[in-house]
This record gives sequence, C-alpha cells and structure tokens, in this order.
Amino acid sequence: MLTNPVVVSILVMGVLCLARLNVLLAILISALVAGILGGIGVEKSINLLISGMAGNLETALSYILLGALASAIARTNLTLILIHYIANFVQNRRLMFCLFIAFFACFSQNLIPVHIAFIPILIPPLLPLMNRLKIDRRAVACALTFGLKAPYVSFSVGFGLIFHTILRDQLNQNGVNVDLSDVSSVMWIGGLSMLIGLLLAVFVFYRKPREYQNTYLSEESLEMLERPRMQRKDFAVLLGAIVAFVVQLWAGSLPLGALCGIVLMVLLGGIQWGEIDEVMEEGFKMMAFIAFVMLVAAGFGAILKETGAIQSLVDYVATLAGGKFGGALMMLLVGLLITMGIGTSFGTIPIIAAIYCPLGLELGFSPAAIILLVGIAGALGDAGSPASDSTLGPTAGLNADKQHNHIWDTCVPTFLTYNISLIVGGTIGAILL
Repeated sequence: MLTNPVVVSILVMGVLCLARLNVLLAILISALVAGILGGIGVEKSINLLISGMAGNLETALSYILLGALASAIARTNLTLILIHYIANFVQNRRLMFCLFIAFFACFSQNLIPVHIAFIPILIPPLLPLMNRLKIDRRAVACALTFGLKAPYVSFSVGFGLIFHTILRDQLNQNGVNVDLSDVSSVMWIGGLSMLIGLLLAVFVFYRKPREYQNTYLSEESLEMLERPRMQRKDFAVLLGAIVAFVVQLWAGSLPLGALCGIVLMVLLGGIQWGEIDEVMEEGFKMMAFIAFVMLVAAGFGAILKETGAIQSLVDYVATLAGGKFGGALMMLLVGLLITMGIGTSFGTIPIIAAIYCPLGLELGFSPAAIILLVGIAGALGDAGSPASDSTLGPTAGLNADKQHNHIWDTCVPTFLTYNISLIVGGTIGAILL
C-alpha cells in the first residue's frame, strides 16, 4: 500500500504544499510522480495531464466569467450595501459573524447555486470588519468551506441533487438498489458531522482574537461608505446578476449564464464600454489561479485513473477489512486519499462504488449504511485538498490583502475540522444503521 502511486503522489503533494511550494507546481510534480510510479512514463504522463485537463474546462471557463461578474459587482455599491447590513447585524459579535457567513454560504449550493462565485464579491470588502473584530480568518475559512460542502452532502437540492443522483445511480449499477429518498434519509449524518466540526472550529479551535494589518480597505473609507445608496449603474449590474442566475438555471450552463449577465450589464450601462477590458482583466486575476488549479487537478485525476492504482488500492482495502468497524474505517480513509488527489467529490463516487458496494454487502452492512459509507467516502478530502474549490474559493477571498495562507490557514484547518468529524460520524453511523 505504501508503494501505491495514489498514496505516494498524494503524500508528495501534501508535503510539498505544507512546505509552502506553489499549489499548482505541487500538483504537477505529484502527477508526474504518480505517472512514473504507475509505469506510464514522463512523456505519456504529460500527454494524459494535458488531455485530462479537458474534464474541468467548463468549470474553468465558468470561474473566469464569474470573476468578471464579481469584478463588475465590486465596482458598484451593491457589496457595500450588503456589508452595511451585515455590520449592523453582527455588530461586535465575532462568533456570530462566522456563523452568519456559514449560513450565507449555504445558499450558494442550494437556493442560489453559484458555488464559490460569491466569495470574491463578498469577502474582500468584509476584511476591514473582520480586522476590527479581530476574527481569526481560519474560522471564517472553515465557515465558508462548511457552506460550500455541507449542503450538497446533506440535501437533494441544487448541487446536492446532482451529488445524490450520482450516488443513487452508482449504487444501483453496483447491486445496491436505492432511490433518491433513501439517499436523503441518511446523508444528513454527514451534514451533522460537519456542523459539529464547524461549531468546534468557531467556538473552540479558532475563537481567540487574531491581529491583522488593515491594508485592503481603510477603516476611514469603510466609515465614509457606511450608508451607500443604489444608483442607476447599481440597478443595471444587479439585473445582470439576476439574469446570469436565471439563465444558468434555465439552460443548465454556468458559462452561458455568466456571459449573458455580462452582456446585459454592458448593454444597460452597468459596465461602461471603455471599462470592459479592465473588468475582464480584474476577473481573470481574481479567478484565473483557481481555474488553472482545477484544470491541472483534472489532469492529475486522469493520470491516477490510467495507472490503475486506484483500483488496486481499493482491492487492497477489501482484503484488510476485518469486520464492520475496520471495513468502514478503511473505506473512508481510502475515499479520503482518492478525493484528495482528484479534487472532486462528484468524480470520486463512480470510482469507489464498484468495489465498495459488494464489499459492504459482504461485510453485512445495510443498504442505508452503504449509502452513507460511499457518500461520505466520496465527500472526504474535498475539504482540506489544496486542489479543491472548497478551499481555493475561501482563500481567494480571505487572501485579498495577502495575509491568509492557502495551506496553513485554509487547507489544514478545514482538513482537521471536517475530515475527522466526517470519518467519526460516517463510521459510527454505518455501524448503527
């Protein structure tokens, strides 16, 4: 197991990231390590990496266009108006602020499924308020990751409907007959586990005050804009954002929705003709790094699949499972490794379901327990992975003033907070169900 290309490459990626090497370079090096150990060779690994990047092309394009939308919104009073109401709501309550951010972020997965697009719009202007309240940004990172992940794990709405549908279909294809209501009836255990992790992060681990320099936006400018008013440009941009949301739901295409929103903003004067290039460049700077990391992560996943190491790893776990407790724990730990490498919970389910379903039945797990094990095994690793948008998104907002480290301030706290709670909750839940 220790020589398995998946295990070795994930460990290499983790060590390089913890040593503060650039995440993009760490993933590239780890992908080559996986290819070499898997017998593919350097040249074929590079070709696979490049061809595999196509798996996240739509996601990358979506992030770039959403970055432009965020840039246009940031030029208006819309964000400042929202900040004004948030500041009045939380006042001097630091813990309330973190819980409010987690609650607000949940809407990005279900009610208004824009995923991480709201973060670069909302979070950077809130940094002065966080600094004033001396909030540890690691708690805010945990709050944002909770909002990006817990809803799709728990509820069959928005992105959660996609996740639960994939889970149901893969279970049915591999001999465990369930319907969508069966999935929804047990996956709340994963959400509850994450909620416990969130509360521990906010009220225990990162509750102490932490000092930051107020470099992003001065306190004076924040006070001057304390009561902004809606203007014609603000209404034009707001209408464009609404159209982007409606088109996304109607056409099922995030890039098309974002493009329609940008075009309408230009036509209505929300974005001046002479400012289009500047808005696009700002959006590119805001989201391009995330987009490229997601592209390379997809290529990394393609290499891991080509080596056959994922299948051999899962098969090896099947031989180690010595009862329900050991089987559940090993299944979850392997799911954690695979998702850390691939960077997406949605892509992990089809890989592990083929082995986990017959293994779960052999170990005597009920269908409900198998749903929980496969679902949580797929969800594990999304929080804490350097290549996951659940960590890249929070860092993009919290590091606007260059005082928040992606690995140590986002990945490590979210990894410890949520993966441990999910493993504990998943193991106990699978045994009791």
